[in-house]
Amino acid sequence: MSESHLTPKIAKEIKRKDILFSMAMEYETGHLIAGSSDSNLYAYDFTEAADTEPRPLAGHSSYVTGIALTRRWIVSGSYDGSLIWWHRESGVQERRIPAHTRWIRGVVASPDRGIIASVADDMVCRVWNAETGGLIHQLQGHPELTPQHYPSMLFVCAFSPDGRHLATADKPGRIIVWDLESGTAISTLEAPTMYTWDPKQRRHSIGGIRSLAFSPDGTRLAAGGIGQIGNIDHLAAKARIEIFDWRKAQRVVEFPGDKFNGLVEHMAFHPNEHWLAVAGGDHKGFLIFLNPSDGKVIRQDTAPMHVHEFALNDQGDRMTAVGHHKIVEWAVEG
Repeated sequence: MSESHLTPKIAKEIKRKDILFSMAMEYETGHLIAGSSDSNLYAYDFTEAADTEPRPLAGHSSYVTGIALTRRWIVSGSYDGSLIWWHRESGVQERRIPAHTRWIRGVVASPDRGIIASVADDMVCRVWNAETGGLIHQLQGHPELTPQHYPSMLFVCAFSPDGRHLATADKPGRIIVWDLESGTAISTLEAPTMYTWDPKQRRHSIGGIRSLAFSPDGTRLAAGGIGQIGNIDHLAAKARIEIFDWRKAQRVVEFPGDKFNGLVEHMAFHPNEHWLAVAGGDHKGFLIFLNPSDGKVIRQDTAPMHVHEFALNDQGDRMTAVGHHKIVEWAVEG
């Protein structure tokens, strides 16, 4: 596929005053839920005939950094450490759980929407019954400290397409794949290039794996972040992606970045694996499409904002993204 055959075109753009850190999108109903820096969730009707004025859901006390849609609920997580179950139709809170002792970094639903996983800077991934809120597993395997003995961070988790496995990834670049029936770790991968330590000027670390995506057949796992950073006061390094055969614990594809600086905040494979879509930013944003077989660029463009999360529909021809001060929807042609 050549670059000229793949054309993402902006179909909708909504300006906002805040930063949107998280989202969940249901294309069949047009429901978009976005999590904000102002501690609220915002529910949009994204059908063609709908007004774009959102319905706010207030209940958290800090950034809303993870949202999952289940059959009956919106489940949100925040830097306040709590998970909230909201009724999808009324927006009324059903339950609030003190889920983590430190900042929640992500919340995702399994493909069948039966379970929820949350990750936080307490370095624990917790797996919940999506209907009852009951705790199913407490997955602990990521070190609490970086190699330099500073607090680490657990940034992201992702379910496999069949819902049998869950991957988690941390700041120093460790990925663990878990078996969800037993709650045991079955594979460990390392991507240390995505972690930078400055021992001189700041004694400060930056980077980490910020996004994960399983291939549609479940055999490969893509990890996204940033390469080695020269100036740790800025995200002055190329966006980086590594793809693993996770069962063999082998890296099979490496994209060290060639145009855009910044963090890879979110990724998704095309349903037929024609490409891997990658988005993020360094305050400015980018949208990259890679060939997942060899890591070569199919197309890369500037995005209208630093993208924090996006959704891809089942046909792979619509993408909806949230980020700094905007919501954007692309029609992906080709």
